[in-house]
Amino acid sequence: MILITEFMDESAVNILRERYEVIYDPSLVERQDVVLELIGKTRAIIVRNKTLVNKILINKASNLSCVGRLGVGLDNIDINACQENNITIYPATGANSNSVVEYVICSAMLLLRQAFQKNIEMISGSWPRQESSGLEVKGKTLGLIGYGEIAQKTKTIAKALGMKVVAFDPYIDPSSDLWKDVQKLSLDKLLKVSDVISLHIPLTKETNNLLDEKKLRLCKSSAVLINAARGGILDEDALAKSLKENRIRGAALDVFSEEPLSKEKAKKFSQLNNIILTPHIAGITEESNERVSQMIADKVDKHLSEI
Repeated sequence: MILITEFMDESAVNILRERYEVIYDPSLVERQDVVLELIGKTRAIIVRNKTLVNKILINKASNLSCVGRLGVGLDNIDINACQENNITIYPATGANSNSVVEYVICSAMLLLRQAFQKNIEMISGSWPRQESSGLEVKGKTLGLIGYGEIAQKTKTIAKALGMKVVAFDPYIDPSSDLWKDVQKLSLDKLLKVSDVISLHIPLTKETNNLLDEKKLRLCKSSAVLINAARGGILDEDALAKSLKENRIRGAALDVFSEEPLSKEKAKKFSQLNNIILTPHIAGITEESNERVSQMIADKVDKHLSEI
């Protein structure tokens, strides 16, 4: 049996249904107890970023052979426990990259231009032309925190727009060819020189609250910050304070330390007009959902057919 606990493109689900017993119920993401009841008969589970594939689940998963991840982040999956139990993890590497890149570049343009969230003023009869003129991306410095595949694709588009690109990634060898057309900087230096700062790193013990109040104070007052990576990397309270005090120009957040973002947690952003908030959709478009779903369906099918 294949268990799918979060939304997936129906055509990819139907391909799996032709060969396997499939339980596809996106509401299971909110019912971990039911997932635990079903996991004993499950050979493959397909999830996004909320279903917990942890030790509790794995200890009950006597038949589980693989985990399909409809995305790339693995912080909801216990990688060590999977390895110890010979469970293979299949992320959808590369399938939603273009969507995230477009989100980052689009957000950078909107934030620098400061022409967003003007509807209420316009509809009321105001004409906020001067304060809405903003900045161009051309000639600005894009700082990439993390320099993996998505960051590298973002660099390509940014350079085509006339931006200078710098990056921080301590896990890439300094002699790597990846650095030949981008300047490698320390994190502190990157924060000091960048006009646009974009996060492209996973959430780990090392990266939790990596950008705290102290780090945010290094940023230019004219800088904008984009997090379409993982919530928890950025101290959201410190960011809200920086935005309120105009110590940075603006921010776009697609991910949060608590998801869904509760009304209580969102209060700190309520009086700000220099922030864009979206519900973890940077990597989700109709096209990317089809690509991600098809990739994982193919990987799971191939895995199960070979064991």
